[in-house]
Amino acid sequence: MTLKTGSILDGTVVNITKFGAFIDVEGKTGLVHISEVADSFVKDIREHLSENDKVKVKVLAVDENGKISLSIKQANIAKKSVKPVEIDWNKGKEKAPSVNFEDKLSKFLKESEERFQDLKRHQEAKGRGGYTKKNSGF
Repeated sequence: MTLKTGSILDGTVVNITKFGAFIDVEGKTGLVHISEVADSFVKDIREHLSENDKVKVKVLAVDENGKISLSIKQANIAKKSVKPVEIDWNKGKEKAPSVNFEDKLSKFLKESEERFQDLKRHQEAKGRGGYTKKNSGF
């Protein structure tokens, strides 16, 4: 099988560095960058992989120089079966009494005006009796 982008293959870890792991796939060596090892943050790659480990990898890219980019993380995501979950959005909700738009709007405007007046009174009171700079003589 030729190495095609997107294919998922079995490989063997041949070398580990601080930035990733080199994997032997079908007689060729590719790199799994440290960011493509696991779903979570990987500080030390040796906590996740050891030399001679058998791993599933996804081929991310093969450039014109023959460099192969691989991902363990994406290979694991691809093999997980994702089932849609049925959600009952109305479960636990009681029917609210229907209120027409005009009533909702008038209630909103009334509450908004009250809040605005409270804010205005607060600002005016703050301006009248608030902190004033005293002449310190400097």
